[in-house]
Amino acid sequence: MILGSNGCGKTSLLRAIAGYFPPSSGGVTVLGRAYGECDWRELRLQIGIVTSALEATIPPAETAIETVISGKYAQLDLWMKPKRADEDAAMRLLRFAGAAHLARREWVHLSQGERQRVLIARALMARPRLLILDEPCSGLDPVARGHFLAFIESLARGGAEGGAASPCPALVFVTHHVEEITPVFTHALLMREGKVVAQGPIGTALTSHTLTRALGVPARLARRGGRLELCV
Repeated sequence: MILGSNGCGKTSLLRAIAGYFPPSSGGVTVLGRAYGECDWRELRLQIGIVTSALEATIPPAETAIETVISGKYAQLDLWMKPKRADEDAAMRLLRFAGAAHLARREWVHLSQGERQRVLIARALMARPRLLILDEPCSGLDPVARGHFLAFIESLARGGAEGGAASPCPALVFVTHHVEEITPVFTHALLMREGKVVAQGPIGTALTSHTLTRALGVPARLARRGGRLELCV
C-alpha cells in the first residue's frame, strides 16, 4: 500500500518500478532483479499496471474481451484476430472479475467501475508476478467503490468468483484515502514531497503521527469495524 497526498511522488515511483522512469541516482530492484543488470523488457512483462492513464488510449469501439486479450501482447488497440485459447483465457478472467456479462460490450459503453474490472482482467492476462493498482477507486461512487474493494480482497486472497480460480500476484495499491486500505494489505509506504515518511508493516508504519506528517495537516487514524477511518 502506497499512500500520500496529490503531488507527493506516487506516480513517479510507479513509473520507476515499471521501468519507465530511470532514477538519477541509486537503483531500482523489482521481483529480485535490478534494472540495468537484466533485460528490462522481459522484467516489465512481469508487471501489470491498472491506471486511469490507459483509459484514453483504448478505442471506444473495442469490446471488453478484446481489451483483455490485448494485455497478453502488451498491445493497445488489438488489431490481430484473437486465438480461441486467448478468448477462453480472457473469458475466465472476466468471469473472475465479475465482468463476464460485459465481454461483448464496447469500451465506450462501460461505466467507470466496469472499466476498472476489465483493466484488471487485462493486466492479469499476461500472468504478472506484480500487479500495481494506481488509485483504482478514483471516480467510483461509494457503492461501486465498496464492491470494487471487495473484489480486490478476493483477488488478494486468491479467491474465486463465478467458480474460476484466480491468479494471485503481489499487489501494490496506491491511494490517498485510508478508507480504501482493506485487511488484506500487510505493508504501507507513506510519502510526502518525494520522500519516505514511514514504511513497514501497516500496524507500525501507518499511525496518526505518520499520517499527519505525510498529509501535512493534523490527522487522527481510527478503526471502525476492522476498517480504517481518517479524522482531520
